[in-house]
Amino acid sequence: MDEQKTTPPPPARPASQPGAAPPSGPNPPAPSAQPGAGPPPAPRGPYAQPGTVPAPRPTAPPQPYDIPTLGEEFDRPKWTLPPVQVVVIALAGVAIVVAIVMYLARYKPVSAGSLDYVTSVELSDHNSVMAVINVTVRNISQKPLWIHEVTAGVDTDKGKFSDDAASAVDFDRYFQAYPALKEHALPALMPEMKIAPGGELKGTVIVSFPVNEDTFNKRKSLSVTVLPYDQRPLVLTSGNGETGAGK
Repeated sequence: MDEQKTTPPPPARPASQPGAAPPSGPNPPAPSAQPGAGPPPAPRGPYAQPGTVPAPRPTAPPQPYDIPTLGEEFDRPKWTLPPVQVVVIALAGVAIVVAIVMYLARYKPVSAGSLDYVTSVELSDHNSVMAVINVTVRNISQKPLWIHEVTAGVDTDKGKFSDDAASAVDFDRYFQAYPALKEHALPALMPEMKIAPGGELKGTVIVSFPVNEDTFNKRKSLSVTVLPYDQRPLVLTSGNGETGAGK
């Protein structure tokens, strides 16, 4: 019999060395899993197998905003002040409003008047005088004017003095004692009198001052103050000789 020919076995392949290229061939063997290594990455692209989870797409980087960073000072004008144009417009608007308010709220006089006649007599003690002052008060407002108080004052070389107007009930007694006071006297100008809008009121004020007649006649000024209700006082002033004075 002919001896059968035997094929010798293929030689054993040596173990792959670090850095060696993988074996070539139509079906290269799959690399063996290393101890502790994770699962192989899922295939990507059009050749991915059904059921595999695609890798998440990378997100776009955030857009930078114009906000102060930790290294910037918050007290810089960039972050604390509005634009200059806005500030200028705001200040101009405030100035206009303030001007309008001041114009509307400005004081408007409600009365005017004059001192028309002054005469005086020296009292028996020779250290004081009694004076009769004729006054005109005009209401230049659009509302009735009510008189609240009437006072008079004199400025002399010996000082300034004032007195409240005498009550109308005392006029007759004064005129009997000093007839010279009655010559040009008018009805008393009294508190609570009413002056109609656009009207005027003439009246007499009787007062006394602790100066003799010579000092009173050489006075620097004489004034009568008429105080209306809820209004500023009307002060009527004249120097010596500036009124139709009897003395």
